[in-house]
Order: sequence, then structure tokens, then C-alpha cells
Amino acid sequence: MNEAANTFLSMDHVRNEYLHEAGENRAVNRKTEEGFTFGQMLAMKEASIDKGIVFSKHAKNRLDERKIDLTTDQLKRLEEGTEKAGKKGIRESLVLVDDLAFIVNIKNRTVVTAMDQMESKENIFTNIDGAVIN
Repeated sequence: MNEAANTFLSMDHVRNEYLHEAGENRAVNRKTEEGFTFGQMLAMKEASIDKGIVFSKHAKNRLDERKIDLTTDQLKRLEEGTEKAGKKGIRESLVLVDDLAFIVNIKNRTVVTAMDQMESKENIFTNIDGAVIN
């Protein structure tokens, strides 16, 4: 951190400062009101800024309740799946990434809900008009 200005110089500086040290008192281990760690919020925010993906409050709650931690690679693949669905004219898509399932409103680029595929005993997804396995 730039001590004189009390600000961060870049996103890389934030990552280096908070994500590479996992001590008990570091921000990386603390959760926000929504239940996400700093690293998770940073990754989702970067995906949202760079790619336009948004997580609804419901989706954020489901990720937290189901203890789903998305990696940067998974967020990237979720975005790619959303792009593919949009190019095919899908409006509401099931996007599968590894063992995770996301329902995405393609027009609004909003993840509506998220779940671990193993969690759904019936493996039934409703109110979608397409699916992408990414």
C-alpha cells in the first residue's frame, strides 16, 4: 500500500497484499456480509467488470450456502459458456462448469442460481431453453 496516499496502486497490488498471505488476521480469510471472502469478491468483481457477468443476490447466497468457491478459471469458463449461449439465441441457460451448475439469464448476463451437480438428486433443471457444457 502506498503509505503516503493510503491507497492501492493497482489490482495486482491488492492481490499481492491480501491474497498471498493467508494468516488468520488477513482480509483473505474474513467474509463479507454476503459470506464471501475478499478473494471471491475480487474474482467475481473482475469477471463482472471484464466480461459483464453479474451474480444475483440469490446466486451469491446459494454459492455461500453451498460452500462453492469459484476459481478464476471457472469464472472465465462460465463467461465463455454465457457467450456461447448468447450466440445460439438462448435466453435462459444451464451452464455446466466442472461439477457446478449455473442458471444464467443471458440477456441480462446474470447468474440466477448456482449449485453443485451432485447436490441435485433428480438432476432436473427447469425454465431453461438451452444448456452449455464448458
